[in-house]
Amino acid sequence: MEGQVRKWVTSYGFISPDGDDGDVFVHQSVVKGGMPLTEGQRVKFEVIEEPRGLKATNVEVIE
Repeated sequence: MEGQVRKWVTSYGFISPDGDDGDVFVHQSVVKGGMPLTEGQRVKFEVIEEPRGLKATNVEVIE
């Protein structure tokens, strides 16, 4: 799945998936390379469902 980082605060944020109205939570610990993301970056990722909602995993920046 691909999308764009909508919001980033210190070590976590939200991704807006392409073609979907909802946001997916993302934590810096699941970003390949461990680098913080920036708002507006394009990323590819997988989604897992947790009790608190959808969470991104295996996040990789696309450039």
